[in-house]
Formats: sequence, structure tokens, C-alpha cells
Amino acid sequence: MKSIGIISVPVTDQQKSKEFYLKMGLSIIAEAPMGNGQTWVQMGFPEGDVSITLVTWFPKMPAGSLHGATILTDDIVAEKKRLLEAGIETGKIDETPWGKFAFVTDPDGNSWVLHEK
Repeated sequence: MKSIGIISVPVTDQQKSKEFYLKMGLSIIAEAPMGNGQTWVQMGFPEGDVSITLVTWFPKMPAGSLHGATILTDDIVAEKKRLLEAGIETGKIDETPWGKFAFVTDPDGNSWVLHEK
């Protein structure tokens, strides 16, 4: 094994979620029909090898059930400001001995953790 490549993010509306993640700063890697009325939507972070896919087809992974996935940032204060300017609210910044953290929640309630080491 080498690393995590793609994280499945359970959503109700792929297009609405895609717009949210574009505002967060991700870009579209692939968007294509999969058959059976389903669409593959894969998005990538500006830096890094991990990407996400917006999924609607896992019955045991309902929309909003992803929590605690961490997004690394070099400057959490600047990131929080940029997200607010894009219309995305974040939680307060918590400072701990192992870094600074703030939560971001997507339209379905999936929560991400911004982390500055």
C-alpha cells in the first residue's frame, strides 16, 4: 500500500455539492456518466495527491456521514478569510499543542477539519 487516493463524500445533490467544493478551492478532475443515471464527479485539491468523489450510491454511507477528514493548510487564518469571502462559514480556530483547527461543513453536513501544523 502507498496512500489514500480518493475519499468518497456522500451527498444528496452532486451539482450543488460540486459548486460548494469549487468555492472551497477544489477543481474538477473528472465528471462523466457512469450508467444507471449515476455520474462520477471527482475533484482535486490545489496541492496534493488525494482527491474526492461526490457519491450518491452507497446505501450504508448516507449524505452527511463523513466527519473528521483533515485538510492541511499553511495559514488557517488566511484560509478561513478566503472561505468566508467565498460565502463559506467555518468554525472558530482552536489552538492546540499539535496545531490549529477549524471545522467546515458542506451543504449535506459532511464536516472537514482545516489543520495548520
